[in-house]
Amino acid sequence: MKQRTNLLRLVESALLLAVAAVLSMVKVLDLPYGGSITAFSALPMLLVAYRHGVPWGLFTGFAYSLIQLLLGLNTLSYATSPLAAVAIIVLDYLLAFTALGLGGVFRRRAKTQGTALVLGALLTGGLRYVFHVVAGCTVWAGLSIPTEAALLYSLAYNATYMLPETLVTTLGAWYFSKAVDIREALPRRAAPVQTLPVAPLICSLLSKAALLAAAVWDIRTIFKPLQDPETGDFVITNLTLVDWQTAGIVTAVGVILWLGLWLLQKHLQSKQSA
Repeated sequence: MKQRTNLLRLVESALLLAVAAVLSMVKVLDLPYGGSITAFSALPMLLVAYRHGVPWGLFTGFAYSLIQLLLGLNTLSYATSPLAAVAIIVLDYLLAFTALGLGGVFRRRAKTQGTALVLGALLTGGLRYVFHVVAGCTVWAGLSIPTEAALLYSLAYNATYMLPETLVTTLGAWYFSKAVDIREALPRRAAPVQTLPVAPLICSLLSKAALLAAAVWDIRTIFKPLQDPETGDFVITNLTLVDWQTAGIVTAVGVILWLGLWLLQKHLQSKQSA
């Protein structure tokens, strides 16, 4: 029985690993100096870690990091020394993608599957961001990132793709949890969710729309100055031209609207169920 369980775990993990590798090549946005926004490529790794635990998740994440390293070998050609090449391998690949194995750490700490997967997506996205930032302000300083204020540029550049990537993964994890229950040995269709009454449903839709609108505005505000209008090239030093104050205000307004509408939704739900 144990051998059969181990075999099923191995086969399932291999299939999800393959799906993750394929999704990582489906790029919504591919930045010129490294980093991309993909089609939920981290989600299969989160599912492995959630279903089979952190140790197995880290093992599978490490295997995934090796695949990503093979797919991105051309980046090593920019290394200025053997030590820089090793740092790129360790920070941008091995640590960044192995960290996805921590996606199941909240399984026994969160009340629901959806909450556990969302928290796992946020944690692993944050860890990936940290590793890429460290690589950016050390290995890539003077190459794709200016040496002066390298940390600031690395924080900004890596945020341009890691924030959307983490958001995409988080949304994917949330909606997947609504469709499939993976807490048991064999995944099954999740129990149907009770339809919200009209008023709470409108609040729910408006709250999501507020966040989406703020995200779209911020992406446009940040990315537009980074593209040279004459050549079309991506110029990272143009980060200084970004209207960060407006982006911050729009983000704050979006979050406040989302929170207010979400609280109103909960109030209306409790009022109608009383």
